[in-house]
Amino acid sequence: MTQQFEKVRALTGMKDILPHESAAWETLEAIVRDWLASYGYRNMRTPVLEHTRLFARGIGEVTDIVEKEMYSFRDALNDDHLTMRPEFTAGMVRATIEHNLLYDRPQRVYCMGPVFRHERPQRGRYRQFHQIDVEALGFAGPDVDAELIVMLARLWKRLGLQDIRLELNSLGQADERAAHREALVEYLEKHIDVLDDEARRRMYTNPLRVLDTKNPAMQDMANNAPRLFDFLGAESREHFEGVCARLQDAGIEYTLNPRLVRGLDYYNLTVFEWVTDRLGAQGTVCGGGRYDGLLELLGGKPAPAVGFAIGMERLLDLWQQSDAVTDTSECDVYVVHQGDAAQRRAALLAETLRDAGYRVLVHAGSTGFKSQFKRADASGAAVALIIGPDELASGQAAMKWLRRQEGDSRPQQESLPFDAIAETLKTRL
Repeated sequence: MTQQFEKVRALTGMKDILPHESAAWETLEAIVRDWLASYGYRNMRTPVLEHTRLFARGIGEVTDIVEKEMYSFRDALNDDHLTMRPEFTAGMVRATIEHNLLYDRPQRVYCMGPVFRHERPQRGRYRQFHQIDVEALGFAGPDVDAELIVMLARLWKRLGLQDIRLELNSLGQADERAAHREALVEYLEKHIDVLDDEARRRMYTNPLRVLDTKNPAMQDMANNAPRLFDFLGAESREHFEGVCARLQDAGIEYTLNPRLVRGLDYYNLTVFEWVTDRLGAQGTVCGGGRYDGLLELLGGKPAPAVGFAIGMERLLDLWQQSDAVTDTSECDVYVVHQGDAAQRRAALLAETLRDAGYRVLVHAGSTGFKSQFKRADASGAAVALIIGPDELASGQAAMKWLRRQEGDSRPQQESLPFDAIAETLKTRL
């Protein structure tokens, strides 16, 4: 007796996106590509696998991502330490340096696709999830910081999203952060009895991240900690005011959030997040900011840079909550037929309609009209074309509308010459 093979299931946190779901993904991706192109951003595609040291350097060794969440392994072939990308920015900067993309001009680029983190799966976040990552490389001024925020506001409007708000802060420059860090460590030492184990571990290596705690017992301490904004010099304040002025020009409201931080030294000046209360605890839809020190840190020539990342699962969740209508139909036209000659004529007609730009399914196999029409209706097609012996003899197909709106004046069914169908559909679909 043949032993039955045990059914294999997807890994925990790795989610299949099935055909009835992927239509919404494809629609969203098309909107995003069109939106990015309208601002002059071009697509970049980087490898899923990179050297582990790229992320340890580019994200920071004392971060949850590097310490706990990366999928890393030793390559048995050449003994390299490799990691599946947990985010896009480090790889995009690596590619920019390796291929000298900034040799003659700044670059506006984006990536879109899967990233991988070994963390507890939760709403809108899986171990394989998807990001839209947008980077403006080689631009130093507040105008581009503001442009990124303004273009995000345009995307939310285009998707019809509500209840999404902007939080904004400035991280200043390295010397200003050093002065703040010194004051912050001194403050944390005075409140060490309030700190949890994680905060105590980080208070000297990454004290800014201590302020980003979710521990309710530490909230008052974090709220009263020295604010980085109070340590900013004149140039940093001028940059931040330039961003704010441009947001006000565009009519974009924001909240100054002094606890909005990034814990690594190459981040500077503008930092922002778009957040919502409609996704439970995972409220950040988009996070971004300026990281002028990263290109030099990864071996390139010093160059300014600013960007943001959007979690696609969260964005899709929000979009679908907004009652967005997504076309999930398999085709525009479904062709039913009876008899071998009719099936062959249906195949030729379908090719003509595809030449005209329509999505067409021809029923496969030979079944009765009743079952074919059930399949046609399930496909979501707007119209069914019927070809049987009578239609072959007359040189006409019967066209039946499967989706009719109230008040639609079109006849439910009519006959049309084969060579007139494409043109007729153009005026009616």
